[in-house]
Amino acid sequence: MGKTFAVIGDPINHSLSPNIHSAAFRELNLDCSYIAYRIPRDELGEGIEGLKKIKIDGFNVTIPHKVEMMKYLDKIDESCSLIGATNTVVNNDGVLKGYNTDMDGFLEPLKKRDIDIANSDVLLLGAGGAARAIVAGFAKENAKSITIANRTIERANNLVEFAKKISLKANAITIGEVGDSAKNYDIIVNATSIGLQKEASPISLEGISEKTVVYDIIYMPMNTDFLKKAKEKNAIVIFGYEMLLGQAVRAFEIWHGMEAPYNAMKKALLGGF
Repeated sequence: MGKTFAVIGDPINHSLSPNIHSAAFRELNLDCSYIAYRIPRDELGEGIEGLKKIKIDGFNVTIPHKVEMMKYLDKIDESCSLIGATNTVVNNDGVLKGYNTDMDGFLEPLKKRDIDIANSDVLLLGAGGAARAIVAGFAKENAKSITIANRTIERANNLVEFAKKISLKANAITIGEVGDSAKNYDIIVNATSIGLQKEASPISLEGISEKTVVYDIIYMPMNTDFLKKAKEKNAIVIFGYEMLLGQAVRAFEIWHGMEAPYNAMKKALLGGF
């Protein structure tokens, strides 16, 4: 009996998840399918009922449902409760269990490169959707400290409180206050939407070295101005698609209980660009 999976959100038509997961099924000869299913913002309850009716085996959750979906879960794993949002759900005979793969997905490319997160000073730009999972990831890996820079200081302050609660030394500044301090950090992450519309890098990367890790979680376009400036300085560059791939791999492993075919999934993802 084949299994069916989905990604839910709105908008959903440009989601790369169906391609990535279908490639994994093909690679491993799994009798599974993966669909994109649009559920508008205020229709989540009915949408979930519909998915249960067709006995969906699991689904990914994207914008705008990641937080509200928590209300419809019967069980949650710890990453989920810590981050307060879910992006991966397992349906076990109508019992829904939620996971959040943002944290592991984010950390995966850093670990693949053997980057020493434990002793690092981190600069995080942005305090929105993914930022909480990123802070949780740095806390889990015992980063030395994190500076959270956001357009408005309130959201950055909220995230600092969260960081301190989970034992990560943190402080908040505005993006304008970053100035030329980029060189003081080991890892710099862009979690703002600056770059999506091909805007200029949110900060100056003057003075960074080839040891500095510069990570943009935006995956379209692949080469943001932020990453181009990092490359000019020969920094270690991590692309947004690597986080997306890390999340997909983790979701695959949660659903199927086996190792994901990383290279097949990567090829499918990059083919989507």
